[in-house]
Amino acid sequence: MNRERYLQEIDAVNAAGKYHPTWESLSTHPVPEWYREKRLGIFLHWGVFSVPAYHDWYARNMYIKGSPEYEYHCQHYGQPKDFGFKDFIPQFKMEAFDPQAWVKLFREAGADYIVPVAEHHDGFQNYRSELSHWNAAEMGPHRDIMGDLLVEAERAGMTLGASSHRVEHWWFLGHGQEFDSDIKQPMHLGDYAWPAMPERENHDLFSEPMPTDEFLTDWLLRCCEIVDRYHPRILYFDWWIQHSAVKPYLQRFAAYYFNVMESRGGCVINYKHDAFPFGIGVPDIERGQFAEAKPFLWQSDTSVMRGSWCYSVQPDKAVYKAPQEIVQDLLDVVSKNGRLLLNFGPKPDGTLADKDVEILRKLADWMRVNDECIHGTGLWRINQEGPTKIQEGQFADGASRNFTSEDFRFTCRGGNIYAACMACPADGKLHIRSLREADASHLPLWHGIVRKVEVLGNPAQAAWTRDGEALHVDLGAYRSDMPVVVRIITD
Repeated sequence: MNRERYLQEIDAVNAAGKYHPTWESLSTHPVPEWYREKRLGIFLHWGVFSVPAYHDWYARNMYIKGSPEYEYHCQHYGQPKDFGFKDFIPQFKMEAFDPQAWVKLFREAGADYIVPVAEHHDGFQNYRSELSHWNAAEMGPHRDIMGDLLVEAERAGMTLGASSHRVEHWWFLGHGQEFDSDIKQPMHLGDYAWPAMPERENHDLFSEPMPTDEFLTDWLLRCCEIVDRYHPRILYFDWWIQHSAVKPYLQRFAAYYFNVMESRGGCVINYKHDAFPFGIGVPDIERGQFAEAKPFLWQSDTSVMRGSWCYSVQPDKAVYKAPQEIVQDLLDVVSKNGRLLLNFGPKPDGTLADKDVEILRKLADWMRVNDECIHGTGLWRINQEGPTKIQEGQFADGASRNFTSEDFRFTCRGGNIYAACMACPADGKLHIRSLREADASHLPLWHGIVRKVEVLGNPAQAAWTRDGEALHVDLGAYRSDMPVVVRIITD
């Protein structure tokens, strides 16, 4: 590819387009209406890191002497100077990859958008690229795995996305230069480990050495190539794009993305750490949520495993969340105007782990009954009740929240209120206090008329009463190990 010509094309599009590379101009880009309808997305951390099956930061940590990953690597693969991270690439074969089967599972689980990792911090592209030879079409699988997956996802009606974690590559492999390894100078643009700079305090917005124009121009071109080749309607950025040096390139990219996708129904950027001024794109909380409902759209991204984003066989990393907890997260996020981007880590042979499939099928079973309280719903005037409080912020999902039968999350649709009981009570008795009856001397937040109460998935007619304490619903013989949803028909 002629890089200089591509840059000129990018700048020409921005000069002629509706959006220009300034925050003022970019702030006029609206969140498309179709995004407001999204509720559940599938995130896929696949790549070379799935071969050692440790965790997604293995490429960095295996070059830190004394780290558990370094010791593990030396024991199983030899010294990094003899067998470096790039030497895993031939083992990343994806020979059993069946994108149609994957998408079928995702759709049955209720997912309506998909965000595969295009490039992670390690620098290997999971798509066909003209900017680097270190990509899945030329090495490893010898197949455009992201492109093939997105084709099937589009056929199934899913909204297409992609994620870029490239910018952290500036320092991600830098520790490999601290001792005798396969990462050594001289390195140049096009080399796999380039630039492998020293890692500083990586949340310092002004850390040095600052990324160079050469590196950030390459980053810009890679992002634009993803847009031009696959036209993802959602582009998710991991952290570190908030670094001060990245800002001008981020503006150029966002303008290009918005302009290119303007005639294709619009697009959305997900970002973290205030990388964009508020009002541009949709903020994302990694492994966390908001404590209360928000008037703006937001996203929570989390993984089905607590200790890894990618496929792992390490006992302390491959700790799976229970399907019940995942549904509880979904209910909590949706009730607060959010979307849940749920991550799975495929195996290097192109299959999904048995536990991943089990979770997807359990989600499908629940969604088959309860989808109407998720998709097509909006915020109700009260979003939650009960004693269990969510810790607000990122990296707060390390332990289960231990919801009780007194915890509810609410949505509404078509005049109906949906009350999801986060943990089915052993005695089958639900008490929804936000829907209690009241007289004019003590009006609650809601004072409507309840015409009928139904328990989704329960073929028997639910017995219910309403008094000054709560709306009381008797599940009868119906029990579930998953959240139970009550449809309240109002007048």
